[in-house]
Amino acid sequence: MSNRTILHLDLDTFFVSCERLLDSRLVGRPVIVGGTGDRGVVSAASYEARVYGVHSGMPMRMARDLCPMGTYIRGNAGTYTKFSKMVTEILQEEVPVLEKSSVDEFYADLSGMDRFFGCYKFSSELRKRIIKETGLPISFGLSENKTVSKVATNEAKPNNQLKIDTGYEKPFLAPLSVKKIPMVGEKTFRTFCNLGVKRIATVQEMPLEMMLSVFGKNGRIIWQRANGIDATPIIPYHERKSISSERTYGKDTTDITKIKTTIIAMAENLAFQLRRGEKLTSCVTVKIRYSDFQTYSKQAKISYTSADHNLIPKVMELFDKLYNRRLLIRLVGVRYSSLTAGNYQIDLFEDTKKTVNLYQAMDTIRLRYGDRSIMRAATLGEGARTVGNFTNPFNGEPPIVLAHRTQ
Repeated sequence: MSNRTILHLDLDTFFVSCERLLDSRLVGRPVIVGGTGDRGVVSAASYEARVYGVHSGMPMRMARDLCPMGTYIRGNAGTYTKFSKMVTEILQEEVPVLEKSSVDEFYADLSGMDRFFGCYKFSSELRKRIIKETGLPISFGLSENKTVSKVATNEAKPNNQLKIDTGYEKPFLAPLSVKKIPMVGEKTFRTFCNLGVKRIATVQEMPLEMMLSVFGKNGRIIWQRANGIDATPIIPYHERKSISSERTYGKDTTDITKIKTTIIAMAENLAFQLRRGEKLTSCVTVKIRYSDFQTYSKQAKISYTSADHNLIPKVMELFDKLYNRRLLIRLVGVRYSSLTAGNYQIDLFEDTKKTVNLYQAMDTIRLRYGDRSIMRAATLGEGARTVGNFTNPFNGEPPIVLAHRTQ
């Protein structure tokens, strides 16, 4: 894998940069994007705001205390998605293999391009094109693997570029903080601090056996990344346009409780699938097929989201508007479309960090134990039994049940 050439690109303070394109008066000023209410969370902070200690994930109330002179803007996911799409389209035109890892972060495999055009020169010109055509600042790192390229990008910021030649990965990483290693979060960093380890150079010198004993199986990955070793492939980017679920009843029914249970269960599971795939939806559709095979559907545009508490009420509202024939129902379906890349936090400008943490905890349980391992009380019942490819991992044990409210 040593002959690979991997490019990592990152749009600098992306949300802030988008807002500055819309209002040039924000340039050079401390700008904080996120929920503007006291319950809000900071989604992005400009470099000028970071000087005061403001960072993403921080409660907005704390940010205001640290930086009272800052300009506070409620985020708009739709705006950021449009800008992200502009950059994505340029990259899709230019690079042979593209991976879009988030709304503002990309990887490209340039392996073999040196024979035709120097990879660093190509990357530099690509960066210039993106800046010229979109107005957005962007940084890149170039090396033989994803880990070193990502770290190089972070060292190049703001709005710059850095190439790490093959064979120089370890010396480049050595003086940096262990925090710079991708996948080293606060908990892992504290463990390193307790061991007296602050720099990547120390991790490079540690025996692999010690890393395994302290961090378990993750110890091997952290040790490899600290040593500049990463064979992770580029995952080609394909835009999925919609995600849907349908249920055909064995016997046509007018049991409204069963029907609504089915629809809520589908809406909840599809929302989880969105978050798992790091997607957001801006269009919701509900479909009903009656016993006479007449099929009706109704859809609505919404703000970009992947949150149950935004999607389920909209799905039920559409169903209530649609279900007016009072005939036996043969099939019901839910579809989320106009999908775009982005994780859940992008649309949580007015939600508490507590809500973010709740969804993350729920999804972690589902990923480990199955889709039906945790669910709303409203989705219990006969109507939900065959929604999706659910398996019960608890061997007869009941799933964890949530009350209908998520806050």
